[in-house]
Amino acid sequence: MRVLVIGSGGREHALCRALASDPEVSELHCAPGNAGIASVAAVHPVVATDPGQVVALTGRLGADLVVVGPEAPLVAGVADAVRAAGVACFGPSAEAARIEGSKAFAKEIMTAAGVPTAGSRVCATPEEARAALEEFGAPYVVKDDGLAAGKGVVVTSDLDEALAHAAACERVVIEEYLDGPEVSLFALCDGTTAVPLQAAQDFKRALDGDQGPNTGGMGAYTPLPWAPEGLTGQVMSEIVLPTVQELARRGTPYTGVLYAGLALTEDGPKVIEFNARFGDPETQVVLDRLETPLATLLNACATGTLAAHPPLRHREGAAVTVVLAAENYPASPVTGDVIEGLDLPLKDAYILHAGTRSTSSGDVVSAGGRVLDIVGTGTTLDEARTAAYNALSGVHLRGSHHRTDIAARAARH
Repeated sequence: MRVLVIGSGGREHALCRALASDPEVSELHCAPGNAGIASVAAVHPVVATDPGQVVALTGRLGADLVVVGPEAPLVAGVADAVRAAGVACFGPSAEAARIEGSKAFAKEIMTAAGVPTAGSRVCATPEEARAALEEFGAPYVVKDDGLAAGKGVVVTSDLDEALAHAAACERVVIEEYLDGPEVSLFALCDGTTAVPLQAAQDFKRALDGDQGPNTGGMGAYTPLPWAPEGLTGQVMSEIVLPTVQELARRGTPYTGVLYAGLALTEDGPKVIEFNARFGDPETQVVLDRLETPLATLLNACATGTLAAHPPLRHREGAAVTVVLAAENYPASPVTGDVIEGLDLPLKDAYILHAGTRSTSSGDVVSAGGRVLDIVGTGTTLDEARTAAYNALSGVHLRGSHHRTDIAARAARH
């Protein structure tokens, strides 16, 4: 199988690393890729959100399977264009990807499917926003209705901050706050069938103790020793499958990964958000634990044959990833600084590149807000944490920052 991955972040490096280990993969390509991805796949320049460019590259490479990583190309219709060209594609259609592209559409689908989620109001004016905020009360949850790269959500007890975020967006969804620990569950779908990967938890706030601004995610871990028994089965039967069935009923079958961001409330799991792609940085730990060859699995989703695929296998043990972020992330990250220590030998750990590029002089420099994902593994979460942080200690990026408490509480469980 010749496989082309679309994207340039840590999620795509994790996907390429897993795909490269599948014996069915004869060629692995990534567009546009990054400095780290170039070590496991041939990288190609492309505008990832341009369906024509992606289809042209697919044809030149003779790709058998295209895997679309980020949400923006999906919403732009890249998966539709690839499928129209007769090539298998892992990733939902633009219409189905609205489950992430529009928070209002996602709420509509959940209501129709009877999926448990927060009460909400769609607001397009300051007056509507104020009324909804007063109805639900603090903490206030305000979500940009459109794509915002994981950073369009404000959760605050400050009414003025909530109103300001609403005013800065064209349309928002204002929700009741869901109290309880958060869980990420990815389900691989082929339009009718869905199978779950291991549940994970990520850390959205920039600073230790869940302080500071919201980010795209500062770290993640799996498994979850504290999660209630049977959680995955419950989420699949009450949330994922009804959603997939509702989309199919509407004539927009969902092919790809459906990411359910959940709050485990006193009334059971409820959906905080759906995403139309692998979550970042949860993908880095979930794929580390997946033993089933990835290309064969994603191809089964893309070709509607998931029901015939053997049951998934996962490795024992744990994985923890810690994000090394650039100076001033998430506000206005500083880029272009040289990263040192990438070639040091590591024990039970490895480094995935999230926002990097190579210079003409051969240096690897920062090229985004989240620069590196350091993944540690072990038989326990404590061992995996230790491995990740030991590896991180050898890397230097001027002005960078990271959280020191990723998976700390879970490791003590």
